[in-house]
Amino acid sequence: MTADSAPEYTTAMQVEDFRRNLAAVQTKIDAAARRADRDPGEVRLLPVSKTVPEDRIVNAIAAGCHQLGENKVQEAKRKHGNLAHLDVSWSVIGHLQTNKAKDVAAFADEFQAVDSLRVAEALDRRLQMAGRGLDVYVQVNTSQEESKYGLDPDEVPDVLRAMPNYSSLRVRGLMTLAVFSDDTERVRECFALLRGLRDRIRDADPALIGDGGLSMGMSGDYELAIEEGSTCVRVGQAIFGARATPDSMYWPS
Repeated sequence: MTADSAPEYTTAMQVEDFRRNLAAVQTKIDAAARRADRDPGEVRLLPVSKTVPEDRIVNAIAAGCHQLGENKVQEAKRKHGNLAHLDVSWSVIGHLQTNKAKDVAAFADEFQAVDSLRVAEALDRRLQMAGRGLDVYVQVNTSQEESKYGLDPDEVPDVLRAMPNYSSLRVRGLMTLAVFSDDTERVRECFALLRGLRDRIRDADPALIGDGGLSMGMSGDYELAIEEGSTCVRVGQAIFGARATPDSMYWPS
């Protein structure tokens, strides 16, 4: 999906705004799952609160957002600290510089962007020191864009075979970003590729893939992702409203 064709997203400010937006997204999730003959309960909605100020996040939590995703570690760390008194856990879903592994190990409940064994080793070392474990997804570059983080699909089995060496990391599945395009078939191909990769790995050695989850789909394409098997959709703007900050600040363009 291009910027010119992006839908208008209603900015949520008050608790009722968030409830309305969440209900609208959930309705679309349910419909997409039924189109694919899937149980809607198989799909987890992960609201993504990047760039959203904390006063609005408080209202989102009151509306039912008890797990939130953030892309930048420093932003997530600040929000975790300031909102620690509230019932919310944090998922970090952006590329991790290894010098930030200590921060992620200290507060995150989930990390969705393991894109190298170097990152896995850094996280594991810090988690061992903290006496914590962490749910993780291995990130795959399904669009084959050089600008994007993530493993080449061919690299994924070897990385998964090495993951048991990092005992504090619990592999839950695979994660991807589809190509940003109006061409729905190109977008769908990215999601289908991840599902096919997951299925082949699971058939060969189910222990490697944990729950076999598929984290794929964002505000512009989560319905397609669900039709192709997503078990976690990362939705920001459709819940919180349009961001003034371009995606290039958070994802490679």
